[in-house]
Amino acid sequence: MAIKKVDTIWVDGELVPWDSATDHVLAHTLHYGVGAFEGIRAYQRADGRTQIFRLREHIDRLIDSCVICTMDPAYTREQLMQACIDTVRSNKMASCYLRPLVYLGAGALGLGSFEPPVRTIVACYEWGAYLGADGLKKGIKCMISGFTRANGNAAMNKGKICGQYVTSVLAKRMAIKSGFEEALMLDPQGYVAEGTGENIFVVKNGVVRTPQLAGAILAGITRDTTIQLLREQGVDVREEAIARDELYIADEVFLTGTAAEITPVRDIDHRKIGKGEAGPITRRLQEAFFNVVTGSDAKHDHWLSYI
Repeated sequence: MAIKKVDTIWVDGELVPWDSATDHVLAHTLHYGVGAFEGIRAYQRADGRTQIFRLREHIDRLIDSCVICTMDPAYTREQLMQACIDTVRSNKMASCYLRPLVYLGAGALGLGSFEPPVRTIVACYEWGAYLGADGLKKGIKCMISGFTRANGNAAMNKGKICGQYVTSVLAKRMAIKSGFEEALMLDPQGYVAEGTGENIFVVKNGVVRTPQLAGAILAGITRDTTIQLLREQGVDVREEAIARDELYIADEVFLTGTAAEITPVRDIDHRKIGKGEAGPITRRLQEAFFNVVTGSDAKHDHWLSYI
């Protein structure tokens, strides 16, 4: 889906015209991938107001990723949160996807150089259902990727770091070329890790399981939201290792993420999952989630930052 141009992008403290948000081709991050980013969504709720969902948690993770990358952000959490609000407001967006990025600009290209300036941008643009509106309703087809999530000494899995997404891009492209919508990745021990850009949940006999945070996964904010919403519904949610073949015999499988939201999986490696459609736990979770972000749920207002 091509990005539709909007009016402004926040760049290093000021809103500039879309076409002016550029950098030099010798920017350090462009060559080596050391940068931190976030994906955040703003939704218009039933009362007509626009809110950014779990903005503070996203900015907290952005700062954490910068620490992992040994980058010192030039802006505080509060300033970055306000930058996101100002960007949405400036572009008069009712609903949108936000992309904050902290990266190393042009200055030197030595691997360990601290000379390149730390730059910060916040962009927003329209983005619908990441895995398709039909996928949200009917579920998607996935394949187990031949690419493995790296262990914690080879990749900083708790950071949302630019260069670490290369294997995700390759796995996703291979899945699409092979006729699937998404790829699922295993960890170095052969256990289920996550999708290329989503966390994964498995349902069997009414119990919901998801890989533990100590594993080779991102600490997803929609993952955390999901666990809280399910437990509020009285569902038994467990964080533990999941074997590959447990996916095939699951009653339900679904993916979570800011972009993917709550997306059911109906088929994995040409094996029908459950009845081959979104199951009851997934459906109830979707209803609860969308009632928070676009409906009138008032119990979770602490997750909402209104524009």
